[in-house]
Amino acid sequence: MQRDEFDEDLAPDDAGEPAPPSWFPGGMLPEDARRMGLTHHVPDGALLDFAGNLDGTKPLHRITAWVLLVVFGMPVLFAVLRIVLAVL
Repeated sequence: MQRDEFDEDLAPDDAGEPAPPSWFPGGMLPEDARRMGLTHHVPDGALLDFAGNLDGTKPLHRITAWVLLVVFGMPVLFAVLRIVLAVL
């Protein structure tokens, strides 16, 4: 039996849907994040996807990573300082 190239029904011998191209959003999410249900549509998943797309060989990407580290680290530092100053 000859297979019709325009047949859209999935036959048992098909391996399933092909993976989306690497430039599609959400391609850099870790497998653990996908299992938890995170996608690039939710804020946490979008942040993980953005950080996963950063390339350490590019200077602007390295600067961006340091800025992100400072932005997300400052509230933690301020909370610890507030606790330390409250104890003293």
